[in-house]
Amino acid sequence: MSDLETRVVPARAPLLRRAVPALLGYAAVRALGLAVLAAWSAARGKSAYTLLTARWDSLWYTRVADLGYGYEVRLPNGDVHSNLAFFPLLPWLERLLHAVAPLSYADAGFVVSLLASLVAAAGIFAVADRLYGPRTGLCAVLLWAVLPVGIVQSMAYSESLFTALAAWSLYAVLTGRWVGAGVLAALAGLTRPVGMAVVAAVWTAGVISFVRERGTRHAPGAHPRTRAPGAHGHDPDAPADTQVGSSAPGAPARRRALGMLLAPLGAAGYVLWVGRRTGAGPLGYLDVQAGWRNGFDGGYAFARFVAGRFTSFPSALAGLGLIAGVALLIWLYVTCVRRRQPAALLVYTGVVLALALCASSYFGSKPRLLMPAFPLLLPLARALARRRTPVAALVTAGLAGVAAVYGAFWLNGSGPP
Repeated sequence: MSDLETRVVPARAPLLRRAVPALLGYAAVRALGLAVLAAWSAARGKSAYTLLTARWDSLWYTRVADLGYGYEVRLPNGDVHSNLAFFPLLPWLERLLHAVAPLSYADAGFVVSLLASLVAAAGIFAVADRLYGPRTGLCAVLLWAVLPVGIVQSMAYSESLFTALAAWSLYAVLTGRWVGAGVLAALAGLTRPVGMAVVAAVWTAGVISFVRERGTRHAPGAHPRTRAPGAHGHDPDAPADTQVGSSAPGAPARRRALGMLLAPLGAAGYVLWVGRRTGAGPLGYLDVQAGWRNGFDGGYAFARFVAGRFTSFPSALAGLGLIAGVALLIWLYVTCVRRRQPAALLVYTGVVLALALCASSYFGSKPRLLMPAFPLLLPLARALARRRTPVAALVTAGLAGVAAVYGAFWLNGSGPP
């Protein structure tokens, strides 16, 4: 044999060790955002900690943790805001931490979100590293950290917790850990309504895997394709579907099926429980959401909202910004499709986008609702990873500064309802 044929691929460092630079960078960006928020809030005579833990949805989650379900507010126009609209995993964790540590429910929510944001950053790194290598993984994490609404990642909201569960479920799918993917998808389904995006990703990948396996088994003279773990994902120019499959080779069909069966249990279980509690049957959760004027209308209400910005010159600029933002999201998604991201990621991102942009929910919430769609950042992360390190660092630092200032301004103003 030649030296080329006997060459052994060096072992890669463990995943979490490779993720350390990304996690340190993420922590630095979030620390900057919190420091700017503290200074800005103090200058306005407000408490930054209160803004992070005791406003908007944070209050609803702590009420669920403290008093359970059943609290509602009836508005003068007849709308009913029920806490049944809020999925239970974050309140459960707040209650658990409150029981084992000397923390209030608000404090517990803040701690859960801080820890979950680090787990989410690690999950985003794991997915990007799996597909394109550690440098792209680092850039993906930093780009997620410097999102304009990135301050929500440090709030007692459920976005960080959901993103952590979603990212690691997708990573489990990419590495063929089907039972783990199903369990994480079920937990994501207990966190936010958009948990169905993770369920759809697991089911799509599972079906594709079964179909491919069946086709390979019936192809004349075909042999299962094998790959060494970790032997892919280093070439940033290689198409994603040549690097990873929807399942690891040889993954037992029964474990794949079990993962697919587990995936919808969280979301389905909570929705059915709400229907039984309200007496409205399986669709009772939709009635609860309707009380908040939330629903799916295909984007009609959002389009009317954008069109309404063009009634005067100052607001027309905001309308143009909204159109540009939606166009950017669509362009990024099309880029993900053209660069052949794995089907699980495309389905997950597509559902997150559809639910965020095509729902009739409060329009100020849409930026944070889009935050879990981290696969959209992968094309940008790959482009940034190709730049020289000083250039990439300068770009990231600039974006971090802008995000910190915007987050402080936003949270001291209209904020993320």
